Amino acid sequence: MVKQDLPGLVACLSRALHSEQRQQAVAAGLPAVQWTILQYLRRANRYSNTPQALGDYLGLTKGTVSQSLKRLESNGWITRAADVRDGRIVRLELTDKARNLVEDGSDAEWAAAVASLPATERNAAEAALTRLLSGWQKSRQGRTFGVCRSCTNFQAGTQTHRCRLTNEPLSEDDSTRICREHA
Repeated sequence: MVKQDLPGLVACLSRALHSEQRQQAVAAGLPAVQWTILQYLRRANRYSNTPQALGDYLGLTKGTVSQSLKRLESNGWITRAADVRDGRIVRLELTDKARNLVEDGSDAEWAAAVASLPATERNAAEAALTRLLSGWQKSRQGRTFGVCRSCTNFQAGTQTHRCRLTNEPLSEDDSTRICREHA
């Protein structure tokens, strides 16, 4: 293998993952953007399952988000509901049909490749790539949308966790999902 610089390797990994996602979208009979939205919603926590957060995360226009969500909803892939605390906020949820589809289309090969690394290498790679991404995002004043557990506002607990930003309890499931309030 020819030695590549780090940005080149990251670009190669990105292209490989995007290619695989496009193939999964085609297999599911969905446009790539809709498949990507379903994948995002699979990983989003309750602070991030809104149309605005979706657009911010994926870098999509409001029009693209709106049209894609209408299609996904009319085809039974997602539901929209008003937030219980603030009815002005729309929450997006995957239907069981969509959840089964995105779980079946999960990245088994990618997970196997990652699992083949020794734990020390895997942990070092995750830490280094997390710092790299964070530094790149900060240099561009971008949102991090990181996993809740890696946020400075995350407070681990024995029974439940807590978000120090909102002072709300977090479930174990919430703590493993991406959040738009990540810092």
